[in-house]
Amino acid sequence: MKQAAVMTTPTAIIVGGGPAGLMAAEVLSKAGIVVDIYDAMPSVGRKFLLAGVGGLNLTHSEDTQRFLARYGKSSSWVRPWLEVFGSAALRTWAQSLGVETYVGSSGRVFPREMKAAPLLRAWLRRLRQTGVRFHLRHRWRGWQGDELLFDTPAGQRTERADVTVLALGGGSWPRLGSNGAWVPWLQQRGIPVATLKPSNCGFEVEWSDYFRSHYAGEAVKRVNAWLDGGSPQAGEFIVTRHGVEGGLIYALSHELRERIESRGSATLHLDINPAKDTARLTADLSKPRGAQSLANHLRKQAGVEGVKAGLLREAFSAADLTEPARAARAIKDLPLRLVAARPLEEAISSAGGVVSTAMDERLMLHAMPGVFCAGEMLDWEAPTGGYLLTACFASGYVAGQGAIQWLRDKS
Repeated sequence: MKQAAVMTTPTAIIVGGGPAGLMAAEVLSKAGIVVDIYDAMPSVGRKFLLAGVGGLNLTHSEDTQRFLARYGKSSSWVRPWLEVFGSAALRTWAQSLGVETYVGSSGRVFPREMKAAPLLRAWLRRLRQTGVRFHLRHRWRGWQGDELLFDTPAGQRTERADVTVLALGGGSWPRLGSNGAWVPWLQQRGIPVATLKPSNCGFEVEWSDYFRSHYAGEAVKRVNAWLDGGSPQAGEFIVTRHGVEGGLIYALSHELRERIESRGSATLHLDINPAKDTARLTADLSKPRGAQSLANHLRKQAGVEGVKAGLLREAFSAADLTEPARAARAIKDLPLRLVAARPLEEAISSAGGVVSTAMDERLMLHAMPGVFCAGEMLDWEAPTGGYLLTACFASGYVAGQGAIQWLRDKS
């Protein structure tokens, strides 16, 4: 007599407890799959919590085309993710956890409470209610045969599941778990991985000793910045001992990094008084100076003082700044030479990772059926402003859905 087949519940292992891994876990557990999350740290979501310390910028409200353009060369890869789980879906998801969001004056989207902790607590509670199990202080060490190898508080152990989702982060913030240690383990399996590089990072400038000692830590506000051939972007940045960092720099970090790699340096152009055009500045600076110092004249007639005046003196001679037309042009186009990106471990995020050609549209590795990747370990990048988080969530959603589809196709 033929025995009936024993039906077993499919199982999934998620390696990495950031937004991408947690989202994949949610999708899979809602489909009735038994999910185990493994993370090297004592708690999950550590980088997510850090991102929310000053106010969690969850996503952005701008229209789809502008939103997609933020991903640059990666936009064609990221587009399908955002089509199934974009900004609006992310806000609806947050609301389902009891977290209301609002659009700030810049178009950025924040939780009403501003912090990441309440959202993460509600999310983890819901995941546990759906049966997701967490294994903390379990550091992945690659594969042993076809099984996942982990270092645990009780020693090494191997695990196996029907599907695996790797969501290990990139190479930035190694103290929070994203250290890029996974790169050689995937490469050993024949999976192409682009070199991890700093993104949303600071850059080095060869400041004079005087400028460094007087202005390190100062904010440069209300300026426009652009690269040759690019459009001006408004914002602000911080002067550091090493160079520059901050939102305006991060928005241009991809182009700055690529130019430094190809040319040895990159010139960032600054308009340090966007409120006045060159003609108006020239006319104002042509007014009699009398006994005033050049510094006072620039302050009164051009609104240039403090760190902005210091930047002018770094780039131009006193003779340039004494002649009104030349001084006006200098204010409207101040060249800043950047010579190197700051190290990867200082960056907010990383570029590079598993390349798109290594995966199918479900984010499954061609070389390893049943193994999916998501989040920042993939080869895409985006500026801060909610774009990074949105794509991490979306890729986790896509990987989770892809794993479900693959399991169904197998059965």
